[in-house]
Amino acid sequence: MNKFSFFSLLLFVFYASQTFAQQLWYAKPAAQWTEALPIGNGRLGAMVFGGVNEELLQLNEATLWSGGPVKENVNPNAFSYLAQVREALFKEDYDLARKLTQKMQGVYSESFLPLGDLKIAQNFGNVQATAYKRDLDIQRAVATTSFEVNGVSYKREVFSSAPDQVIVMKISASKPKMLNLFISTNSQIRFAKNVLSGNILALGGRAPVHADPVYVNNTKDPVRYGTDQDCAGMPYELLVKAISNDGVVKLDTAGISVNNATEVLIFISAATGFNGFNNCPNLDAQKIAKEKLDLATTKTWNDLLAAHLKDFQKYFNRVSLKLNAGEKSKSNIPTDERLEAYTKGETDSELEALYFQYGRYLLISSSRVAGVPANLQGIWNKEMRPPWSSNYTTNINVQMNYWMAENCNLSEMHTPLFGLIKNLSVTGSKVSNSFYKTKGWVTHHNSDIWALANPVGDLGSGDPKWANWPMGGDWLTRHLWEHYAFTQDKEFLAKTAYPLMKGAALFTLDWLVPDKNGNLVTAPSFSPENDFIYGPKKVGQVSVATTMDLGIIKDLFDNLIAASKILNIDKAFRDTLIAKKAKLLPYQIGSKGQLQEWNKDYESPDPHHRHVSHLYALYPANQISPLSTPKLSDAAKRTLELRGDDGTGWSLAWKVNMWARLLDGDHAYKLYRNLFRITRENDTNYGGGGGIYPNMFDAHPPFQIDGNFGGTSGLAEMLLQSQDGYIHLLPALPKVWQNGKINGLIARGAYTVDIEWANGKLAATKIVAKKSGICKVLSAQQLKTNGVKVIKKSKMALGYLYEFNTKAGQVLNLSAL
Repeated sequence: MNKFSFFSLLLFVFYASQTFAQQLWYAKPAAQWTEALPIGNGRLGAMVFGGVNEELLQLNEATLWSGGPVKENVNPNAFSYLAQVREALFKEDYDLARKLTQKMQGVYSESFLPLGDLKIAQNFGNVQATAYKRDLDIQRAVATTSFEVNGVSYKREVFSSAPDQVIVMKISASKPKMLNLFISTNSQIRFAKNVLSGNILALGGRAPVHADPVYVNNTKDPVRYGTDQDCAGMPYELLVKAISNDGVVKLDTAGISVNNATEVLIFISAATGFNGFNNCPNLDAQKIAKEKLDLATTKTWNDLLAAHLKDFQKYFNRVSLKLNAGEKSKSNIPTDERLEAYTKGETDSELEALYFQYGRYLLISSSRVAGVPANLQGIWNKEMRPPWSSNYTTNINVQMNYWMAENCNLSEMHTPLFGLIKNLSVTGSKVSNSFYKTKGWVTHHNSDIWALANPVGDLGSGDPKWANWPMGGDWLTRHLWEHYAFTQDKEFLAKTAYPLMKGAALFTLDWLVPDKNGNLVTAPSFSPENDFIYGPKKVGQVSVATTMDLGIIKDLFDNLIAASKILNIDKAFRDTLIAKKAKLLPYQIGSKGQLQEWNKDYESPDPHHRHVSHLYALYPANQISPLSTPKLSDAAKRTLELRGDDGTGWSLAWKVNMWARLLDGDHAYKLYRNLFRITRENDTNYGGGGGIYPNMFDAHPPFQIDGNFGGTSGLAEMLLQSQDGYIHLLPALPKVWQNGKINGLIARGAYTVDIEWANGKLAATKIVAKKSGICKVLSAQQLKTNGVKVIKKSKMALGYLYEFNTKAGQVLNLSAL
């Protein structure tokens, strides 16, 4: 027995003893896409429907996008309007400012596309299947469908392997020679089919050169194809091979037939010609896909599964969560039924923990390709013109995808975003120069695999309140700083983070202008994607110095100043940042006690708007804190109260994190519960009422994966925070979670933290230092330090602050007195 086979045997024994706690499972096939179950290896994804007579795998490949490298200087007249826009804004002629700002727009982003469908016809006629179950085991990243027909048990197991870069399915029957099936492929993208040597079914072609966003309805051909020349659409290839030891396998361009088999292995490989954001997509997609397929088909199912599990669980098993141990488990109830009951008010702590881990599962499964981070739908999309192009929306959504990457112990999954940021610094520097005559680099509201950085809007048809927003690059750099804060990787800080952060700051320094009072302000300025009322029947979108702009810029300057000190470099530039930051317009508190959203105390025509952009300083940044800035903290709380507790899925998730930062665990939990409101696929109320689909995908609606990721982040923020320079244990624990245990969270400073609590209070914690340094721990209860020397202890408003001098690898075992 080889090492992989032995490993797989051990895993089988282990999982045979486990419950359904880490499973999504259902008693009927998926009728809609948002009932199907997602698998992915970061690049290859599939939605598994689990039909009886016909199985459907809807397939995706992370680099299959429309378009090609971005064109430069798409609006050569843009800069000529900048001075006019600013003049109109300072005169408070907001209508003119809006019209002029539209003249500064560029082209729309491209779209993430569906690869194709794989169907497996296993026709049992009118015979009714029994003992049906389909599930997704998120601890194993394996989807399984099982049922019985005429006394025969059938099982389909499928996973997407990162080590072998293929999707593998095993179909088996409990009695010999009972498998008869037909495998076919199709795609919405233009394709040709052929049969390759080695009994491989091939489908391939070129993607469109452009796909209009779904909200654009003024073009005759919204999906446009090019010619066969270079850069005329992304080449793609889908390959399928079936292997059976005892069945008869035949194929032609129509598909693959398998007859009289007991077990069948189906291998799915796919690739594109993507060759980097700034190159024509000219790689040989078929060759790449075939190399992966040929290698995988030399291996056994057990070896492929063992390698997959070893790889996946290296990441997933770092964090475990148990809430309210002793509560009766409902994992024997189908997931959709549990969600229905939960929506009606039932308690289900295990379901709440499952949702947290599901977010981690989805990030591992969708974010493992260099320079190609998880998009608005991760890597799962069925539409040629998906919602919002399934692109990278930088006014919160792509950032929310990665809020939990560091503290939920998935730092490696963060790195694809860093690659995109680096690419954007290249394209964004050209946009900065051509659109604004500024230094550094800039990114606007939307981007794509080609690192589009210009203002979108199709040269004047977009609403400036989203199309022209220029703070995307500045916000994205926060992720570079956070990666350093959690890992303490100075090499990363020096070679990657600092240069990119400085480039964003160079643009910002040029972008800032003085107002009549000498304050530095941004103009034009936006609070995505909101409006303001500035007079009778007068509604504006383009403003001066919105609070969000100020928060992002102060955050960037603070992080750069800190990085400069840590690296002991660039003092002159650091001094410039300090001086400029001091001149920024201060935050302002409005007449209702709220943190103002605009530079003046304007009302909003939509006071419950889903974006809460002006609270950026509270979360994800840490400029507003109940301890350090109590007045601003109270104003932020008042803002959330006025905004209300409703919203789209991702908006609810953002508010969970914000209420956690305000140390109000019960309010955070209320919104966390709201994330579970069951939603159906035909619900397209974009403005509010978000929740969850039967497959636990976040419902904006429609599906946006950022709500899943933001919900995971929010739960972690309730249990552990570290943004204020110390490890804050259970900062926003809801009363409903009376006891629990979480292992493997990460705190800034490179600490791994386990926390156990009982009766609503801390019981014990284990902290492992990855780097040497001063470890500060804040607890509501006094701690028994178990022989560890305390170098300082102080009483604070929230409890007791302990300081320890830790060495790399040192373990602190602390318990409550």
